[in-house]
Amino acid sequence: MLFNIHPSNLVSALSIALELSTDGLSRHHWRTALIANRIAEQIKLDDSQRQVLIYAALLHDIGAASSWSEKKKLHMFKAGDDIYQHAEAGDLLLKDSPQFSMLAETIRHHHDNWDGSNPHRLAGKEIPLTSRIINLADRLEILLRDKVYIFEQRPDILSAIRELSGSYFDPDLVKALHEFARQESFWLDLTNPHYYQNFFRQIDTYGRMVFNIDDIVNIGEIFATIIDRTSRFTGMHSRSVALVSAFLAKAKGYGSEEVKLVKIAGLFHDLGKLSIPNDILEKPEKLTEREFSIIKQHPYYTYRILEQIDGFSTVAEWAAFHHETIDGAGYPFRVPEASLRLGSRIVSVADVFVALSENRPYRRPLAVREIEKIMRGMVDNRKIDGCVVTDLFSDRAGLGTLTDRIGEMSWSAVGPS
Repeated sequence: MLFNIHPSNLVSALSIALELSTDGLSRHHWRTALIANRIAEQIKLDDSQRQVLIYAALLHDIGAASSWSEKKKLHMFKAGDDIYQHAEAGDLLLKDSPQFSMLAETIRHHHDNWDGSNPHRLAGKEIPLTSRIINLADRLEILLRDKVYIFEQRPDILSAIRELSGSYFDPDLVKALHEFARQESFWLDLTNPHYYQNFFRQIDTYGRMVFNIDDIVNIGEIFATIIDRTSRFTGMHSRSVALVSAFLAKAKGYGSEEVKLVKIAGLFHDLGKLSIPNDILEKPEKLTEREFSIIKQHPYYTYRILEQIDGFSTVAEWAAFHHETIDGAGYPFRVPEASLRLGSRIVSVADVFVALSENRPYRRPLAVREIEKIMRGMVDNRKIDGCVVTDLFSDRAGLGTLTDRIGEMSWSAVGPS
């Protein structure tokens, strides 16, 4: 199965996951990409470098997505030495990816200062040009204030950038920025939320990048790693849910490519958890009503992000409806039983099974017999699909192999204690 996906469509959608917060979505990565693209136009960057630049700009803070403490460091214009940690983490996430490895070096160096005052000890033109552009674009975006009229901000922003020309920033890029920054339209585009779809259409001049289904699995693995780092208790949760989901899909007679689609849904099912602070995810006591309401937003964001990707409508539904219930009382969409498709029911059962199998701040992992008792009770209360649960526990040999494999994955993720 091939996915005819515009690369900017895929990357721009996934970049939204890096913008998630309890207050909704920011546009930092999108605005950084827009600024970087204007700089690239001004200096006449060739198409191949420009493609890397835009996609790297859209994902440049991927290494900080799992940690709220890391995210907070990124909002200071003059950042400290500890800002490089997330750039290194982003490089490690992407450098071995067949699909995104070309972005890794740019992301690794996107905070390197022109004067060489950075841990990598690169200076001037030793720093990749695409990294230098993103560094400038990123810092300009950090200076933008949503509640101040944009033209009132412009002089101070440009002054702050000029002061760091030759130390933080490439002087030639600062000069290029000042040349097009005279255009009012540039600043208005930055603050116009309706402009960004036009922007993505304009930069999508590279044609459709054809991904096969295994490419999508590989991309899902990257984001599963990011998602599961949000809590020390969920080191392999998304991969485990994907594994159990694929096991159940096979039990239902799905074909090989449909099984992979269910696996992809499992890998992405908790994408929206990047909107939840780490301290809530790891809280050992009972959540407050407000904290639980924050938890409830994660499948909503999973759906809204994934539905934007070409050909992902089914995957989005299977992934995001894992907290919907047979009785129609689940969240966040309150999907009635008749509309809750089998793929969603499979991911829901897999999610419950894996969660009960894992260590949690409030309890130990449960044995299979305890898990089955709890899940049979959930079936009786019309929370999860009874036929899918029966498939899970009827093949004891297969279930044993499955749990052993989950245990091996968890062990390899954390290593010996």
